Amino acid sequence: MTPRPHTAVIGLGAMGLPMATHLAAHLPVTAYDISEPRLAQLAAAGGTPPATPADAAVEADVVLLAVRDQQQVETALFGENGENGVTATLRPGATVILTSTVGPEAARTTAARLADLGVHTVDAPVSGGPVRAGNGDLLIVVGADDKALDLARPVLDLLASTLTVVGPRPGDGQALKAINQLLAGVHIAAAAEALALARGLGLDPATVVESLRHGAAGSFMFADRGPRMVQAYEDGPDPEVKSRLDIFVKDMGIVTGVAKDAHVPVPLASAAQQLYLLGEAAGLAAHDDSSVVTVLSPKSSKSPKSPNSPEGGTR
Repeated sequence: MTPRPHTAVIGLGAMGLPMATHLAAHLPVTAYDISEPRLAQLAAAGGTPPATPADAAVEADVVLLAVRDQQQVETALFGENGENGVTATLRPGATVILTSTVGPEAARTTAARLADLGVHTVDAPVSGGPVRAGNGDLLIVVGADDKALDLARPVLDLLASTLTVVGPRPGDGQALKAINQLLAGVHIAAAAEALALARGLGLDPATVVESLRHGAAGSFMFADRGPRMVQAYEDGPDPEVKSRLDIFVKDMGIVTGVAKDAHVPVPLASAAQQLYLLGEAAGLAAHDDSSVVTVLSPKSSKSPKSPNSPEGGTR
C-alpha cells in the first residue's frame, strides 16, 4: 500500500473529528457525518466531505470507523436496506479500521461479513480523549492479522503514541478495550462518589480536587473529570461535553456482558454501571459523563455543616 493511503473517516464525533483533522494534515482524507457543521470543520482543515458513506469510500484504501455503537457500525458499513453504506463502493483488498468500542463478539461478526467481501478488518479501539486524538497521541489496542495490520499501519502510526497488538484476530483489541473501560468507568464513578461525600461533609469540592489529584488517591480520571464535576455545581453553563454519559452506559454494559460470558465477577464495574444508568434515567445521557456526580449529590442540595464546625457543634 502507498505510504499515503487515501483514508475515509466515517463519524466525526468527539473522537472522529480530531482524528480526521489530524490525518488530513498528512494524508488524502474524505469523511462523512450526518452533522453539517462537523463536515464544514473538516473541510476547513483540508478534508473532503462527501454526501454518503458510500461516496466517502469510492477511492479509499482505508476506512476508519469512529461511530458510537454497533448499530451505527452496521449502518455505516452496510447501509440501510443495503444502500449508501461503505461496502457499496469499497473495493476488495481495502482495509476497515474499527476504532469504536463495540465488544469482542460484534467485532468478530463485522470482520466475518467484511471478509466475505474481500475486505480486511483491523480491530483498533482507541483511548485518550479528543485532545490526544488531535495530536496523534492515542493509546490504540489492536486485534488483526499481519496482513491487515501492515495495510493499516500508515494510518495507525499517525494516530497512536502507544500501539499494542493484543492478538491476531478482530475482537482481541475489543477485549483489552473492555478492561480499559472497566477501569475508566469505575474511576469516574469513584471520583463522583468522593466529591459527593466531600460536599456532604461541607468541604469545598475544588479544594478537594486540587489537593488529591497530586497524591496517591489521584488518577487520570479524577484529575480530568474532577474539575468538570466541580463546574457542575457552579453558576453558569454546564461542563463542555467531552465524553457523553451514555457512552459509559454502553461501555459498562459491554464490560459486564463479557465478564458474565467469562464467568468472572465484576462487582465494582456492576455498581458503576448502575450509577450511569441512574444518570441516563435522570436525563443526563447527552451530558458530559462528569455530570454523574449530580446523581449522588444533586445540584440543588445544600451541603450540610461539618459536624466539627462551630454551628454544628460537637458532643
